[in-house]
Amino acid sequence: MTGRRSTPRSTYRLQIRKGFDLDAAAELTDYLRDLGVDWAYLSPILQATSGSDHGYDVTDPTVVDPERGGAEGLQRFADAARAADLGILIDIVPNHQGVSAPRENPWWWDVLRRGQDSPHAAAFDVNWARGGRLRLPVLGRELEQAIDDGEIEVDAAAGVVRYFDHEFPLADGTGEGDVRDVLARQHYELLFWRRGDAELNYRRFFAVTTLAGVRVEDPAVFDASHVEIVRWIREGLADGLRVDHPDGLADPGGYLDLLADATGGAYVLVEKILEHGEELPAWWATDGTTGYDAMAVLDRVLIDPAGEQALTALDARLRGGQDADYADMMHEAKLAWATDGLHAEVLRLAALVPAAERGGASDEQWLDALAELLAAFPVYRAYLPAGTEELDAAVALASGRRPELAAAFEAIAARLVAEPEAEFTRRFMQTTGPVMAKGVEDTTFYRFTRLGTLTEVGGDPTEWAVDADGFHAASAHRQAAWPAAMTSLSTHDTKRSEDVRARLSVLAEMPERWAEVLGALREVSSTGDGPFDNLLWQAIVGAWPASRERLHAYAEKASREAGNSTTWSEPDEAFEEKMHHLVDTAFGDARAIVEGFVDEIAPLGRSNSLSLKLLQLAGPGVPDVYQGTELWDHSLVDPDNRREVDFAERRRLLARLDEGWMPPVDGSGAAKLLVVSRALRLKRDHPELFTRYTPMTAAGDAAEHAVAFDRGGAVAVATRLPTGLAARGGWGDTELLTRAGAMVDVLTGRRVEGGRVRLADLLDSYPVALLAPADVIEGNAS
Repeated sequence: MTGRRSTPRSTYRLQIRKGFDLDAAAELTDYLRDLGVDWAYLSPILQATSGSDHGYDVTDPTVVDPERGGAEGLQRFADAARAADLGILIDIVPNHQGVSAPRENPWWWDVLRRGQDSPHAAAFDVNWARGGRLRLPVLGRELEQAIDDGEIEVDAAAGVVRYFDHEFPLADGTGEGDVRDVLARQHYELLFWRRGDAELNYRRFFAVTTLAGVRVEDPAVFDASHVEIVRWIREGLADGLRVDHPDGLADPGGYLDLLADATGGAYVLVEKILEHGEELPAWWATDGTTGYDAMAVLDRVLIDPAGEQALTALDARLRGGQDADYADMMHEAKLAWATDGLHAEVLRLAALVPAAERGGASDEQWLDALAELLAAFPVYRAYLPAGTEELDAAVALASGRRPELAAAFEAIAARLVAEPEAEFTRRFMQTTGPVMAKGVEDTTFYRFTRLGTLTEVGGDPTEWAVDADGFHAASAHRQAAWPAAMTSLSTHDTKRSEDVRARLSVLAEMPERWAEVLGALREVSSTGDGPFDNLLWQAIVGAWPASRERLHAYAEKASREAGNSTTWSEPDEAFEEKMHHLVDTAFGDARAIVEGFVDEIAPLGRSNSLSLKLLQLAGPGVPDVYQGTELWDHSLVDPDNRREVDFAERRRLLARLDEGWMPPVDGSGAAKLLVVSRALRLKRDHPELFTRYTPMTAAGDAAEHAVAFDRGGAVAVATRLPTGLAARGGWGDTELLTRAGAMVDVLTGRRVEGGRVRLADLLDSYPVALLAPADVIEGNAS
């Protein structure tokens, strides 16, 4: 096995797909090197469902996806990356496999054909005891109707059952006879899709029935599903791994131990969502999270705490005078998912406890108690025996809401604590995550709409802002506890890109102005749902200029995820017609209002964006740049954030910067590219300047608008609350207090004498500065 490469100093995420395969990525390695990137970070590359743009629906874990370039493409990419002195981080998906096209998944196909006799039956987390057959919710109507209407065809010669574009294997010797008789002999049962949420008998990823859970806790399944992944590390094709959704696994810590043993301790990150104040399990064999916890703090240091009251009042007016109680809203959404959307998982959990051991609860009460406790759980997951305090908090909250079920809650909690290794405990912990994710990220975040910056993955929207001291404390903790963890601002999962959030953060500095503009926009067009109007108009001004197609797609997804006025399963045509009309008015009758307000806030948003990016890149941890975001990127939720990136334009602008061009802070985004490239290069080429974290002091009337820190030689300075800074007339005599000695701002090349540095001078070109010792920079130049 090859030796471990050093921890990355930065990463750059590339979305690998058919339209941008590994060979296309290989052609970018010189650009990534020139940008200052240390490691290239690839989205999943194992074989996935045909046409998949994201790759999280792996269909064969033993093969690099031919659509993405195959094994040869990976080798060519690795060769190019090594030639550019880039490390390689690859995203892997151990929790589930894609099963929407059964024939494309050889393990799943064999299980459908041979049932429990398949050598791959143990790979999937199936409850064979429930119904005796694998339940597939794929039909558009009930089975009898589909048969009567001739929609299901048995092709004995081909050995398959067909339902429109769906194809399933016939068990050996079962192809002859009436369609009903043939289907009754199979190891699977075709169901009306609406019955899946209650009758499914295999674990899935969240509520996605086309992603089937894999039992990597079984060492044989781990080995079979990781043979290709381990080869990458052994053969030097990858240096590290990013583990998707570890909370879905039976034993995340145990899985990480297996992975560390198999890879010789390779660099590993986990996509773990930490709630506010929650710590990553210290016993896990990981270098840290993928950075949503950092994102939450980075966003909030740029939000004006004074804007909370006015934007909360606006939200209440939009709700007919009712204050939005986030805790109640979240509980309602989580309980709905635990009761309905994830009912199959709760039923499987409930059946693991005999009736006599349920604290006297009836079957209905037992199900209610489980759903309530899952909804009350305050974090994505506990790792019992650790985490009993979260369980106690959930019991207390649930008992307060449903006191008549208190005995059942206590019975559940007692069993969980007493038997941390039991299947009941394991499945309970596997279920809290989906309930949290669906109830909060995918529902409540579309209902609690007072400020879009705050409703981001990994964030708590009731935590409004963080002052400079709070930011420094969080950064110092990251430096001390998880210095090799990733920090992120935009990902393939963020609801809004970093630049959209930075622009929307300006609203907290001018809440009355936003109320006025929103009122004018709603007079032109409204859906009738005030909070959703606020969400949608924020998205429009945050992403502007954007195409109609992009905004219509966002509106549809956001409204159906919210589930208040329309839903995915039962769209409300009248509401959605008004919603799409609202989007159209942004390009018509409301265009002047939209563009006028965007012109007003865009410069302030750009200031926030540059500050946000510098604080991330220069701060503790391993900063990731999501593809394309080295320029302005005003993307919304997926798939909008997976659009094609114009790398030719980025190469052109980077070349101009390297020729000495000092770009203005304008619509080109070149100023952001300047910040990204100079910060990445300094961190890569001079890691000795980034070894600690010390808050810096600003003195003067505008000191609250500066946030600065010393990383052990490199000093980052950023502007916060630019609207308020402009209103007070700028920096005035405010100074940054630094150590003596000459420094150079690597963004402008300006030499600065240490001691007392006037911010009006230091930040006269850009709202940020990155200082390094002059002897280091000038020594390089010579």
